[in-house]
Amino acid sequence: MEIKRDKYLDKLTSAIGNGLVKVIVGARRCGKSYLLFHLFKDYLLKSVTDEEHIIEINFDAFENSKLTKADECYRYLISKIKDRERYFFLLDEIQLLEKFESILNSFLNRNVDIYVTGSNSKMLSSDIATEFRGRGWLIDVFPLSFAEFKSVKPSLSDEGAFEEYFTYGGMPFVAGLSSSNDKIKYLKNLYKETYLKDIVDRNKLRNDEAIEDVLAIIASNIGCFTNVHKIASTFSSVAKKQISDHTIADYLGFLEDAFVLHKARRYDIKGRKYIGANDKYYFSDCGIRNAILNFRQTEPTHLMEQVIYNELLCRGYSVDVGLVETRVPNTGERKRFEVDFVCNLGSQRIYIQSAYRIGDLAKLDQEIRPFQKIEDAFRKILIIGQRTEPHYDDNGVLHMGLYNFLENEAFPF
Repeated sequence: MEIKRDKYLDKLTSAIGNGLVKVIVGARRCGKSYLLFHLFKDYLLKSVTDEEHIIEINFDAFENSKLTKADECYRYLISKIKDRERYFFLLDEIQLLEKFESILNSFLNRNVDIYVTGSNSKMLSSDIATEFRGRGWLIDVFPLSFAEFKSVKPSLSDEGAFEEYFTYGGMPFVAGLSSSNDKIKYLKNLYKETYLKDIVDRNKLRNDEAIEDVLAIIASNIGCFTNVHKIASTFSSVAKKQISDHTIADYLGFLEDAFVLHKARRYDIKGRKYIGANDKYYFSDCGIRNAILNFRQTEPTHLMEQVIYNELLCRGYSVDVGLVETRVPNTGERKRFEVDFVCNLGSQRIYIQSAYRIGDLAKLDQEIRPFQKIEDAFRKILIIGQRTEPHYDDNGVLHMGLYNFLENEAFPF
């Protein structure tokens, strides 16, 4: 099954020869290796170079285990450079290579263009900043967007595609499976044997049951504000065990580093600052979230919010949760209104509300009212789960259906 991932391929091809280490990061099995070794390599062979000038290493493969040693890898790479033509190093799961920063730095001034993938954000981002001294070029890769997913499922109706995507997510391998049982089996195995095992091994955790329980708590509360103390209290109530706030904070950090979770911080729109310790957490993929809960809690309201959040990340936005505080007339009281998503990209900002159903005018007013409390002129969008033709209301708010939003990546942004 051929999956086109043109926006990521375009980022790689436009960076050829820019003198930087191209670092492709994202969750395990989200398609980084396919992008690098299949799509990008095919492009190089068709348009840029020949097979002899492309050097590939997958550090996660058993046959390459010896090459994870710094000296062995350096000797191997240097032996492949035979002439003065440009070489392309395609290196997969670079975090498994000892002293990878020093090795990559040693080739930066040679006739080599370097492309690496990694599955640990903290290590890669910190090492890029300190070791590459501004010579790292970060490219985030995500599981399939809905539009990418739909492109490989042309026989599905819109409703069928939504149901499958909301349930099983956008991991590329899952999109190629036909039976529900196979999809469930793969996602559970991916969660247990890859994500969880990686996190436990990398961080030398002694109790994998505890971090599993924490994940289940977060998965059950998508779209809800939480903090480490609240999670610790829920853990004690559910698991009948005590766990410290510090340990919870560590676990959340490990899960973010592995791209399992993303954090949306609470942002005061009028005060223009982040406030409090309460945040929201979203999973990098709906299928992983549902696998953690054994596919029991698949409420469309929360999953729609999850899907919108992930789509915004795919489009390059940084995403926060907005709060607008206003004074109630003729009283000393202040009232807070929540905006589901505050989306920033450069100087551009968009406010988004997510509503699975608009049943009556009262519900519509509830969704629109937070927009009316915002005093700036940035674009405001209400995304509705029901089929809704895009249109602007009298207050300049764009109303659009979820399908319009997901299918048209360039609209209305």
